[in-house]
Amino acid sequence: MTTGIGTTTAQLVDTHRPTLDRALEAIAGREFWTPHPEHPKAYGEGAAEQGKAAFDALCGSRFELPGQPVSGEWVATEVSPYGPELGISYPRMDEGAVDALLPVMRGGLPAWRKAGAEVRAAVCLEILARISARTPEFAQAVMHTSGQAFMMAFQAGGPHAQDRGMEAVAYAYAEQVRTPARVSWEKPQGKRDPLRVTKEFTPAGRGVALLIGCNTFPTWNGFPGFFASLATGNAVLVKPHPRAVLPLALTVRIAREVLAEAGFDADLVALAAEAEGDGIAKDLAVRPEIRVIDYTGGSAFGEWLESHARQARVHTEKAGVNTVVIDSTDDYQGMLANLAFSLSLYSGQMCTTPQNLLIPAAGITTESGPRGYDEVVADLAAAVDKLLGDDARANALLGALVNEQVRARLEAAPSLGEVALASRTVQNPEFPDATVRTPAIVKLDATEPESEGAYQDECFGPVSFAVAVGSTEDALELLRNTLRSKGAMTVAGYTTSSEVARQLEEVCFDEPAQLSLNLTGGVYVNQTAAFSDFHGSGGNPAANCTLCDGDFVSGRFRVVEVRRMAED
Repeated sequence: MTTGIGTTTAQLVDTHRPTLDRALEAIAGREFWTPHPEHPKAYGEGAAEQGKAAFDALCGSRFELPGQPVSGEWVATEVSPYGPELGISYPRMDEGAVDALLPVMRGGLPAWRKAGAEVRAAVCLEILARISARTPEFAQAVMHTSGQAFMMAFQAGGPHAQDRGMEAVAYAYAEQVRTPARVSWEKPQGKRDPLRVTKEFTPAGRGVALLIGCNTFPTWNGFPGFFASLATGNAVLVKPHPRAVLPLALTVRIAREVLAEAGFDADLVALAAEAEGDGIAKDLAVRPEIRVIDYTGGSAFGEWLESHARQARVHTEKAGVNTVVIDSTDDYQGMLANLAFSLSLYSGQMCTTPQNLLIPAAGITTESGPRGYDEVVADLAAAVDKLLGDDARANALLGALVNEQVRARLEAAPSLGEVALASRTVQNPEFPDATVRTPAIVKLDATEPESEGAYQDECFGPVSFAVAVGSTEDALELLRNTLRSKGAMTVAGYTTSSEVARQLEEVCFDEPAQLSLNLTGGVYVNQTAAFSDFHGSGGNPAANCTLCDGDFVSGRFRVVEVRRMAED
């Protein structure tokens, strides 16, 4: 329930309208822009230590959400991939609590709808501003739930996630104001008086949106759907992954505080925490009150949502087989260094990490002469070894394996083919219980049927396959078939041939996938920039939506028209 007005909506609009206008310019121009600094020093002297202290204070405590209907039970499910149990207890959401909560969430919708797109955007930007101010705390929360190394957790879990949330707000606002709020319509009738009608157009949210969070990138993948739904007039029920609750629980708490201070019902945003194995997402997803769903995770449940949650607009990011076609290069060492970094970052636990490296069996051409398939693979393995040879640097790039399933896949990799690069254990002196492993590269032959089962499905984690193909043409055909049957979040290509580049583009146009060509510097295939890059295409099986575009937000609301005969 509303606890009082601390900040008027007019003040919020005055404060955040310039930021909204700049974000609108950024999504239109696609240039680099961010209002959220990436470096910890930008947050003030001692901010990192204060963030760590705030995180430590949460550990071993109850995470209260005053006013939210709850079951009365508490659950603690988070164990840091770096070792320690967090011991944070959250209100457990059961069927009875859901039955009590959803009507309350819907009760706040009329005032939220009436507020209008500009006020909703300003409230969302205030939430983001408060999250940004606590970035060092969020960094610790992301690090100790996902296993990301600190700097990656700080950047990807903090400013980069906040950028994606703001991008969603900008798209949401742009789509809602595309139609004017009020018009006077007049139709001539010849000698008779014209017909005059006053028409009002109101964006109306669909109802309650369900955000199903993921373990690896709870904020980066969660913020777009969260803010797109809230900004378009919906209530948002957040169901975090049981092993990554804290980053989204903090988001919910901050959002509830801002909503209440602005005079809206705090229960427009609520948390649905569960015990490991409860599986409440499946029950929530098919409830009639749930009208929008955002999900990041495995394909099986994503496809189940798409098939069964028919009452909702469902947005899914699922598994894909990210592919690199290596035809030729004029910067061989740059290519190797770029790929080595992409394979290593966060132990390959990114939905954008390359998995299949398609290399002609006869080798490739480089600026210094031809390199055979075996040489290319050996050189890439050496580049990874060089990158991760220092354990301190390795820990800073790799982070920790997020769960036992990733470790099991890595340990099974040698049974799939010839090992070109064996994974090794890295000790983390600060967190001796962390499971830190370097990537493995396995050599496979596309002409051998027994190899297909290894590389045709996603192998999530630090395992990549150097797949020998008959020719670049065979690589392009294999890429096409992979995109069509399995999908991909990213595709990369290396070629000095304009014709091969054109053919790569055509494949990615035909089976829509985001393509990166000849990356050799500080831009990597597994990183995308908000306001400029599209994450996922929505055009292949890996994801049915894009972060972010107009389609990502437009289905979250409907424009309702009210017509009145104009008074004379």
